[in-house]
Amino acid sequence: MGQSAEFGKFLKAMRARMSPEDAGLPDGSGARRVPGLRREEIARLADVSTDYYTRLEQGRHIHPSRAVLESVSRALRLDSSEHTHMMDLLGHCASSAKAPTPTPRVRPAMRQLLDAVGDVPALLLGRRSDVLGANRMAVLLFADFPSMPPAERNLTRWLILDPQARELFRDWKTVAAEAAGSLRADTGRHPDDPQANQLVGELAVNSEHFRQWWAGHRVAARSAGTVRLHHPAVGDVELNFENLALPEDPDQVLRVYSAKAGSPSDDALKLLGSFGAGTAFGAGTATTSPELSERHAMGES
Repeated sequence: MGQSAEFGKFLKAMRARMSPEDAGLPDGSGARRVPGLRREEIARLADVSTDYYTRLEQGRHIHPSRAVLESVSRALRLDSSEHTHMMDLLGHCASSAKAPTPTPRVRPAMRQLLDAVGDVPALLLGRRSDVLGANRMAVLLFADFPSMPPAERNLTRWLILDPQARELFRDWKTVAAEAAGSLRADTGRHPDDPQANQLVGELAVNSEHFRQWWAGHRVAARSAGTVRLHHPAVGDVELNFENLALPEDPDQVLRVYSAKAGSPSDDALKLLGSFGAGTAFGAGTATTSPELSERHAMGES
């Protein structure tokens, strides 16, 4: 069954989160034995037969038309990220081939760019939110990713498992849940990635929060937003972030954090930068994007 089973599980999870009120249906049927809408209710909303929808949810029909998928998506009230994830899952239903995971390669120009935006925190993220590069400000604000063992240089892993991340993010639960949702979307695009499966397993073993988020099949794919931090050295900081897609490197994203000019958060960033201004950054100390990038380019894992 493979990915077709994941497709069915996703539909079931999306159905379970809906109430009759959400769908505009009268709730005159008394107590429900299972959460959410019944299959026949979603089928009626999607204008397909109950048997047809049941086969979709059970992974027994993996070639629905685009019109049917659009109708099911509307019935389940999927947002754009969830709709994309559904299509990713369906696209991999027919294949169970184990494609090798490519070794990430960071171009020298990207290393230069990370250094060039040295006044604000910047991270270069790959598949699974692996940290492929981090400038000095990112290390001062978040964590010393370059000094971590290669298998631990992952933003989602750090967010969910590191107690310091829980103290740093004032809205930790929201941020961590979104990170788990982003990982869910990544596994939909790359279902046979053994490193992703290993990461999911580690998080599930060590975090009850993650187990709940993962069981809910939540999907998140924000390209911009705001984070609120409480840094032990400079206090409260509110930053905007932008994920910049890299056409030459489709599996990589440059995430840049910034504060409004002249704001207290801007002053806090400048103060934080001054703390590390005299630090010599090299292997095993704080950050040097070439050092981190070259480790990944050499295929360390």
